[in-house]
Amino acid sequence: MKFSNCNRKRKVQYESSEPADFKVDEDGTVYAVRSFPLSAEQAKFLIYAQDKETQEKWQVAVNLSLEPSLTEEPMKEPHEIEEIVFPRQLAKHSGALQRQKRDWVIPPINLPENSRGPFPQELVRIRSDRDKNLSLRYSVTGPGADQPPTGIFIINPISGQLSVTKPLDRELIARFHLRAHAVDINGNQVENPIDIVINVIDMNDNRPEFLHQVWNGSVPEGSKPGTYVMTVTAIDADDPNALNGMLRYRILSQAPSTPSPNMFTINNETGDIITVAAGLDREKVQQYTLIIQATDMEGNPTYGLSNTATAVITVTDVNDNPPEFTAMTFYGEVPENRVDVIVANLTVTDKDQPHTPAWNAAYRISGGDPTGRFAILTDPNSNDGLVTVVKPIDFETNRMFVLTVAAENQVPLAKGIQHPPQSTATVSVTVIDVNENPYFAPNPKIIRQEEGLHAGTMLTTLTAQDPDRYMQQNIRYTKLSDPANWLKIDPVNGQITTIAVLDRESPNVKNNIYNATFLASDNGIPPMSGTGTLQIYLLDINDNAPQVLPQEAETCETPEPNSINITALDYDIDPNAGPFAFDLPLSPVTIKRNWTITRLNGDFAQLNLKIKFLEAGIYEVPIVITDSGNPPKSNISILRVKVCQCDSNGDCTDVDRIVGAGLGTGAIIAILLCIIILLILVLMFVVWMKRRDKERQAKQLLIDPEDDVRDNILKYDEEGGGEEDQDYDLSQLQQPDTVEPDAIKPVGIRRLDERPIHAEPQYPVRSAAPHPGDIGDFINEGLKAADNDPTAPPYDSLLVFDYEGSGSTAGSLSSLNSSSSGGDQDYDYLNDWGPRFKKLADMYGGGDD
Repeated sequence: MKFSNCNRKRKVQYESSEPADFKVDEDGTVYAVRSFPLSAEQAKFLIYAQDKETQEKWQVAVNLSLEPSLTEEPMKEPHEIEEIVFPRQLAKHSGALQRQKRDWVIPPINLPENSRGPFPQELVRIRSDRDKNLSLRYSVTGPGADQPPTGIFIINPISGQLSVTKPLDRELIARFHLRAHAVDINGNQVENPIDIVINVIDMNDNRPEFLHQVWNGSVPEGSKPGTYVMTVTAIDADDPNALNGMLRYRILSQAPSTPSPNMFTINNETGDIITVAAGLDREKVQQYTLIIQATDMEGNPTYGLSNTATAVITVTDVNDNPPEFTAMTFYGEVPENRVDVIVANLTVTDKDQPHTPAWNAAYRISGGDPTGRFAILTDPNSNDGLVTVVKPIDFETNRMFVLTVAAENQVPLAKGIQHPPQSTATVSVTVIDVNENPYFAPNPKIIRQEEGLHAGTMLTTLTAQDPDRYMQQNIRYTKLSDPANWLKIDPVNGQITTIAVLDRESPNVKNNIYNATFLASDNGIPPMSGTGTLQIYLLDINDNAPQVLPQEAETCETPEPNSINITALDYDIDPNAGPFAFDLPLSPVTIKRNWTITRLNGDFAQLNLKIKFLEAGIYEVPIVITDSGNPPKSNISILRVKVCQCDSNGDCTDVDRIVGAGLGTGAIIAILLCIIILLILVLMFVVWMKRRDKERQAKQLLIDPEDDVRDNILKYDEEGGGEEDQDYDLSQLQQPDTVEPDAIKPVGIRRLDERPIHAEPQYPVRSAAPHPGDIGDFINEGLKAADNDPTAPPYDSLLVFDYEGSGSTAGSLSSLNSSSSGGDQDYDYLNDWGPRFKKLADMYGGGDD
């Protein structure tokens, strides 16, 4: 069957009205799908051609009848095999062959898959017109013939009969492309190869297979009909463009079947599952299970193959249930002045899915707490509301609170859902009276007093107040902190009295303020106490005389070239301090005769020599200093003046006098002690050195020579037996000093590597009780003796410790000496062992060199 596109680029799909019996290939070939008896009467069916883009459809009727030869004499003549003839070739004037142009191609061979045989099954016969004159040989090449998979198609080389040897599987290979060849008996090509296309016709031999056996989807509760849920997908290995691979879906069952047995539907072509009924409620049905069936042959229940899968649809929660309190009123109590205390536990119920935003409750206080003393926290596990105190509550001010609270969810309610009255409740909180701390007001209390007040002076009264107005309690006072111990307090009325003189210049006074702390305690249950601070601002009086500053100075023997500048130190403050008046006393008379003082300003004065020369030394000059207090206070202060010889710059040159005048008694004593300690250390060191020399002269070996292991052979055990050395005198090895001298040994038994005979060197001997510091000296002396020993071998020579005798029952090891016994061996094979043996190859493989 052919279809004309009318010169348009159409994509046409063919279909049969009887897909169970007949199918149409893409090239228009109509073939039978199955084997079935056909009556002699004429059979009719329709072929459709449909445009894939515009969906236009055309149709043609097919009339099918039996051939009389097949019906009347089916066994008389063999089935005629189609014959394919090689195109003729024309000879040019040059004698070369050229293929004749043709306006047609060889149609493909259609072969159904899963054929039952018998095999080999003949397909076509390939023939050349030149087989009349020549003896030809035919062959085919390509996948399925001589290429993998090989052996599916064979050809008779004589007759050219092409056959298939086994059933085909379209799902593995849908089309074979072979090439037919014709050669003579010498292998010369007679015809140009021709292409043979074999199409494997699809049979419905594969069931649909779902990508997953269990599909999981979800849909919110309360969804409207038409809401998309999920998509299930199945595949069919058969031809997707034929009915064998065209799938259709349907829902076989739904569990549970409430509120409707058909809550969902499926698009039979795409597999999309959508809702078709209202009433999804998670609180009633949390999950639906659907059995989905996929059938090929466009869902034909008679001829199509089917398979099933399970779709599990979970109904997700939405906030369609508001939280509701379990009671309309909750009660609680809290002690006053307590914070972070849970007062009441609010319980709610919510039908939504636990531990989701639609179930988690959020509480708020809508009334009864204008000052914000309460807060409600949510317990994440139980969803309860915990009413907590966040600010202290005073029983004397508020004895009870009535709170209005509301419960909501973390997400808004679904559209159309309202909060019921059960979402609001009241909380009654009772405040419990407790014993509170007494307190002082004001705290601290500040008073101003002059210093110098005598003991027993009443300063002020500290009174504490008890906040517990509804309790009858007594308060007693005690002193908690009084650094200078100047005060006392009456335990009943809190009256504070001095017990010592107040002194502003005391180190306990900071910035003219003295701090004292007192304690007020009640007799409640339990007893409570509070502290209060009294700050006394002390006013200064002129009770401190000024003193000269500095107290030590130096000057030259003559009035020129320098003088002494002095000032005054007064612990009082203005106006009881400067300006100061400086003067020299009348007695002794030598003061005013030798010195003169000149006032520079209110705080400084200058002291100078009055005479032309004063002998060097230390002089104590009394100076009268008067402050500006009312009344003023005077004091005679001593200035130690060091008079010394000076150079032209006015610097003292008399070192001895400077040291004596500049250092105090304590410093001089410290220097003398250091000198004495240093002399004692030197003396001890000298004594130790002398003792060390004596010990060095008298030191001996720590152990006996027999126990000295430095140059001896230690005997551990006598193993004996087997060799000639069992007759040796082992005592000679233990006492090397007793071995016979080398002079009496026979000359024939001396070894070549034995050291020569010389006088033994005198090595140092260790003392019996050496000092630890002598070890270094012992090593150095031994080193010197070894350096001067003519019998000592060099450090790289063979060291001989003792002679062990000659002769042994063991075999000779002289063969190990390569230089004496390996001359006749061939070491050239070392060159074949690689670079690591190159040095050995050079040493032993180079011949005589």
